[in-house]
This record gives sequence, structure tokens and C-alpha cells, in this order.
Amino acid sequence: MAELLIRNATTVLTMDDARTELSGADVLIRDGVIAGVGHGLATTGDTVDGAGCVVTPGLVNTHHHLYQTLTRAVPGGQDALLFGWLQTLYPIWSRFGPEEMFVSAQVGLAELALSGCTLTSDHLYLYPNGARLDDTIAAAREIGLRFHPTRGSMSIGESKGGLPPDSLVEDERAILEDCIRVVDAFHDASEGAMVRVGLAPCSPFSVSRDLMRDAALLARDKGVTLHTHLAENDEDIAYSEAQFGCRPGQYAEDLGWTGPDVWHAHCVKLDGQEIDLFARSGTGVAHCPCSNCRLGSGIAPVRAMRDAGVKVGLGVDGSASNDSGNLIAEARQAMLLQRVSRGADAMSAREALEIATRGGAQVLGRNDCGQIAVGKRADIAIWDVTGVESAGSWDPAALLLAGPMRVKHLFVEGRAVVWDGQMTGIDLPILIERQNRLAHRLAESL
Repeated sequence: MAELLIRNATTVLTMDDARTELSGADVLIRDGVIAGVGHGLATTGDTVDGAGCVVTPGLVNTHHHLYQTLTRAVPGGQDALLFGWLQTLYPIWSRFGPEEMFVSAQVGLAELALSGCTLTSDHLYLYPNGARLDDTIAAAREIGLRFHPTRGSMSIGESKGGLPPDSLVEDERAILEDCIRVVDAFHDASEGAMVRVGLAPCSPFSVSRDLMRDAALLARDKGVTLHTHLAENDEDIAYSEAQFGCRPGQYAEDLGWTGPDVWHAHCVKLDGQEIDLFARSGTGVAHCPCSNCRLGSGIAPVRAMRDAGVKVGLGVDGSASNDSGNLIAEARQAMLLQRVSRGADAMSAREALEIATRGGAQVLGRNDCGQIAVGKRADIAIWDVTGVESAGSWDPAALLLAGPMRVKHLFVEGRAVVWDGQMTGIDLPILIERQNRLAHRLAESL
């Protein structure tokens, strides 16, 4: 029976049902599960010194496009709104293949891990030149993060009034067949699963009504979750009203895209009726504050969502629209934007951290994660608060006000993915060199 004891942590922020905070406390891990939280715990296994550290649940990322780590800060897209940005990047992404998907996913996952993330979703909606969802799943297996990939898709190209070029869209029958393949091959519904698969047509402006409806039916038949982009900016709302004669919330509801098994990315422009719809139906939201700022989309009404009872998690979104994948920084940005929008008391540092941990786990339907409590999975981040970032802080547990942006140790299922600030399972400098070579090759091919 494998045991690990985190001993004498300065503070443990449990995010349990009582939001318990403990000082000078221990966390006992046994066989990948949290077996004890308290004081004076003992173990026959290894110990980790928690002195000078804040211990939190691992952060949860509810929206990403990992492949985009190969196209950060691309000229021509740096100052564009959403639709123009996409039209700049689509031709580059069309040149990707399996190697680009695998390497970019590994880099993105490593970046997330170093920022304290233990569980991440991914929305991969284009598959050029033989690329498959399998490529990113293989990358996550090597990195060691808990992974929730979604089989995305685009089926309406420019010739049919959609936004993506025709070369990047797929036949809808083939999409559904591959959805069945990846769910059957990779989805694990058991508690503690390292991989769960969702279905994720890209957006209302790149797939048909039929595909949205059929994906919802298939997901419920297979018992998997649904994900897409919704109400991201004013262009998105205008497109929905012009093409469908309704707002995005009604469009989603009409096609079966609300419920506890659904979460939508962005939702910057949800109105009060749509927020009430999401609260009543248990529909989740992936809030992506940095990307929303970068693309000038606006500030999502997270305070109103939370007050109404909507499940909200955080997403770093793609690294081509962020252009970072640092989830603890994303949590800080979420807190600051709500304060800009609603006042200094609109969101506390602890509430933003709750959204980044427990909140994200709830959005992804992972009630076995997101808390430091007996019986939950041992996905734990340890933050060193003895450094310059926290020097002089009267409340080291207020990480998002004065704390490190990089984790000291990170455990997933009780296994160290980051140790002393370094990735354990990969040679990161070699991976970065490989990534930069691929990016240079893409730039030269244009």
C-alpha cells in the first residue's frame, strides 16, 4: 500500500464542503487517494515537508486548445477580434499533422502543470493531415495530467456560409463515426479515471444544427459530456440572431445543449434569461478571462452567474489567443476583472481560487476531484510562499493577491508530476527545442 505524507504545511486550503483551512497541518495520501487531513498524521511511506508552503487542490482547466501552443503571437492575429483572428490562423493550422498535435499538447500540458493544474480539458476541433484525438491523449499520458479531451469538429466551411476554410471541415457522418471510435477506445467512466472523453462541435458558426443535435443524442447514449463555444462576443451574438433568429442560449436549449452534462466556453455575452436557464438546467460555463481580454470580447458576468447558481470553472483557452497557459494567473485575472466590472468586493482571492479548483471539477463532472478531503483523488498543488512574491504578506493563503505563479510540487493521483519546480516525466528543454523547430518550420512554409 503506497503512502505519502505532506507534513506540517503552513496552510491547507481544502475547498471541502465547509471550506476548511488548517494551519500546520498534514495530508496523508494512500494509493492515489486522500486518506487523512489533520494534525499529527503518521506514515510508513515517504514524507514531503510542507513548511513555508500553502497546499491546495490541484487547479482544474475547463477549456483549452492545446494545439495552439505552436502559434503564439502570430503576426496578423495579434490585434484582431475573434473572427478575424480565426481567419488569420486557420491556414496555418491546416498545415498541422500528428507530430504538431502531439508536441504542442505536451508543451501546453507542461505549462499547465507548472502553474498548478492537475486536470485539464482540451477542445480539438480540426484534424488535418492525419491528426487524431489520439495524439493529444498520448501526450497527456506521458506528462501525467488527468485529461478530459473532447472530440471537436467543424462541418460548415466558407462555401456554405461558415467561417473555416473548406479544407478544414469534415463530413458529418465521418465526425460522428470518429466520435464513437474515440469514446469506445478511451473514455473511462470510473471514479479516479485519468481519461474521460467529451463531444464538442466547435461552435454555432462552424457546424450545422443537425450535427449539434446528433452530437447531443450520441453523447447521452454514450454517457459522455458535451462542450462548445457560446456567446463569446458581439459578433457571435449577431451571427446567432441573423442565422438562427434567436440568441445563443435559446439555440443551445432548442438543440439539447443544456443540462448538467454540458458546459459552454466563454459566455461573455449571456443575458439574464440565459443565466437563469443555465442555473435551472445545471449547465456549466468555462470562464476564460485572459483570452476574452486579448480578443477584446468583454468581461463575462461571472458574479451574476455565481449568484444565480451557475457552475463556473476557469479556462486558459488556446495559447494563440491568450497567449499563455498559466492557470493560477488566469484565476488572478478572473478575480481582477470582476472587481473592475463590479467593484473591489465583487470577488475575493479565495472565491477565485475556489472557481479554479472545486468549481472546475464540478463543471467537468469530476466530483472525485477539486477538494482536499478524505476519499477524493490525491491531486494536490504545493506552493512555496517563502519567496519574494509573498514576502511581507499577512495572509499567505491569499495566493492570488501575493503568491507564486509557479508551483513547487504537483501530485496527480499521488504521483509527482512537478518536483521542486521541475517536470518529472519529460525533458522540458528538449521538448521546447522541438516545439520551436516545428513553429519555425510552419512559419517558413507559408
